[in-house]
Amino acid sequence: MSKIGEEVKAELNADKPAAQKISKAGSFIAGGMAACIAVTVTNPIEVVKTRMQLQGEMSAAGQKIYRNPLQALGVIFKHEGIRGLQKGLSCAYIYQIGLNGSRLGFYEPIRTLLNRTFYPAQDPHKVQNVAVNVTSGATSGIIGAIMGSPLFLIKTRMQSYSSAVQVGQQTHYTSIANGLSTIYRAEGLKGLYRGVDAAILRTGAGSSVQLPIYNTAKHFLLNNDLMKEGTGLHLVASTISGIGVGVVMNPWDVILTRVYNQKGNLYKGPVDCFVKTVRIEGFGALYKGFEAQLFRIAPHTILCLTFMEQTMKLVYAVEKRVLPA
Repeated sequence: MSKIGEEVKAELNADKPAAQKISKAGSFIAGGMAACIAVTVTNPIEVVKTRMQLQGEMSAAGQKIYRNPLQALGVIFKHEGIRGLQKGLSCAYIYQIGLNGSRLGFYEPIRTLLNRTFYPAQDPHKVQNVAVNVTSGATSGIIGAIMGSPLFLIKTRMQSYSSAVQVGQQTHYTSIANGLSTIYRAEGLKGLYRGVDAAILRTGAGSSVQLPIYNTAKHFLLNNDLMKEGTGLHLVASTISGIGVGVVMNPWDVILTRVYNQKGNLYKGPVDCFVKTVRIEGFGALYKGFEAQLFRIAPHTILCLTFMEQTMKLVYAVEKRVLPA
């Protein structure tokens, strides 16, 4: 490339954020890194959420072992210690790389492709169309859900298992490899993807609103001069996004947890689980663990999206040094 061509390219790219300048592989890596940092902090409340969603399963009376997130954290710590609160963490790391690496990494490329298709006369990076953003979020989330489904299956069963305080059906795995091999020997590849349809519904619902709400809130705050670009803006936009995700995703998250955790065929699928849960436990059962969901998803989203801004810049800086112009 000539010197003039390089200068023109640099000028065109100067006003683009790092997310729009790095490669697809770089986006995947940056998204996975950000998600792993976030899940380290939020995994204990994920354990609480899982158990609260399972307690009282298929029972009109309902169990109240875990009354609220803080009390549940105390109960788990008392009986199982720090290891109990961090059950499934190693599995969560691998899952987050698959899920969020795809969900966060493919969002921008998919959005750009759709904008180029439907708005060819405009800069695809600057177009902010709600339908395109929602579709991009849902599609990238579904890709991640399919890739990460076996890991989420193992993680759910690891987090729900307790020899001291039991809720839901109990399955004990000594490690990720033990869980994967046990399921594969008993049920084959199909068993590893049990509940993937529920994962698609849950993750598609959450992803369809997470990044669109984040970007909408961010642009609103910037365009109305309410905040300036920086960490504070990312935190506020992430908080708004986290609340929105919690509201939309919780019913599907309850269904997913129960379908993944089941032994045998208590539920034929997500629709059957939805119907049985509402019929026996009432509509409110779909919002079991909602407080824990907010305590988990809000900080997770805040940390994930905030760190993603930084990991995108880090990966972009590395790519600039390593990849040829």
